[in-house]
Formats: sequence, structure tokens, C-alpha cells
Amino acid sequence: MSKTYQVSMEVAGDTAMWARPDTGDSPCSYPAPTFSSVRALFESVLWGPDILIIPKKVELCSVPRFHSYATNYGGPLKVKKDANLQVFATVLTDVCYRLYADVVTNPYKDSLPDSAKKWDNATTSPGHAYQEIFNRRLSRGQSYATLSLGWSEFTVSYFGPFRESTHVCSELPDIQIPSMLRSVFSDGYRSQYRAVYDNDIIIKNGVLQFPERRDCL
Repeated sequence: MSKTYQVSMEVAGDTAMWARPDTGDSPCSYPAPTFSSVRALFESVLWGPDILIIPKKVELCSVPRFHSYATNYGGPLKVKKDANLQVFATVLTDVCYRLYADVVTNPYKDSLPDSAKKWDNATTSPGHAYQEIFNRRLSRGQSYATLSLGWSEFTVSYFGPFRESTHVCSELPDIQIPSMLRSVFSDGYRSQYRAVYDNDIIIKNGVLQFPERRDCL
């Protein structure tokens, strides 16, 4: 097993949607981001296929507030081609999270593109290189892609190092989540669709700990 390096950051925004698949065409958000959503936020700051980001925990720095939301959908799944579909959802407002993850070398190097292999061969510690570049970009407010809180229209109002003005909502009562989506492409780089769920999740004292698993990445 390669050496593990830690990365962390704070994100905040006016609106967030961590959609529960079981809520169908009127989706409702989980109270906190999923495993794959946290990974995507880190990858939006710095993406590299030669490393693997493993989300560890989320700290809620705001009380979950749910709000009704409506939008027009004009994508390929609408019934009538010449009309938009109105979608109703239950989203979160005024969110703030502290995110933590481990960074390890990608165990499936054979599937990497040539450009990634070239970069990987240029360093003896891809995880450490990622950590250093990530922290440098985070402090400068730079990102590989636009950071969004679930849906692409819900962009962040802040991302960066932890701020002294934010604090974990440790006074929150326990929030139980019977089943929480973990990831939908669970077998690494270029994998096929395979949805994986974590069961009996508890947000305790404002902290969501992701379970350790070996059956998916």
C-alpha cells in the first residue's frame, strides 16, 4: 500500500443539492454531500488520474436548511421536444462544509492514459506531489474546473483553506440516513456504471464519517 497524504478544504454556497436517488423526479437532497460529491469537489481544484482521492469525513458548519426549488429542464429526457419540463426539488440553502480526504497512488496504473503515466514516472511520490500542488492552488483560489454543490448551477460562494469564522455545528442532534449513495462509477478510472450505497449512516455531533470499504474505489 502506498503512503497516504491528507488534503482538506472548506466550501460554502447559497444552494446545494446532494440528490437522493430514491426521491425520483422530484428529488430531495441528503443533508450532507455524498462520498463521490466530496471526491468531485477535490478533483475540481486539482485533477490527476495517477492518484486516488478517498474522502474521509465531512464537518457541517451550518445547520441543514431545506427549501423548495423549481427549475425548467430542457434536456433529452423531456416528454415533449418543443416544451420544457418543470422540475420541483427540495434543496439545501446557506451551506458550509469542511471536507477531508486521503490521497494515495492510483492502484490501477495500467489503465491510465499515456500523459498520466508520463507524469507519474516523473515523480517518486504522486500523492505528495498532488498534496503540495493542491494546497498551493487552494491558497490562491485556483481550480481545474468550476466547483459546484451537486447541481452545476449551484456554484460555491467560497472554497479555500479553513476560515476562523466557521465552526463545526457540534450541537446538532444526530441525523440518521438509512441508505446513502456512495458512488456510481465504483471501480476506478474509466469504470462502468455500478452504484454502491452505504447503509445506516449517522451524522453525529455535526460530523459525517464515511465508512471504510474495500469493494469499491
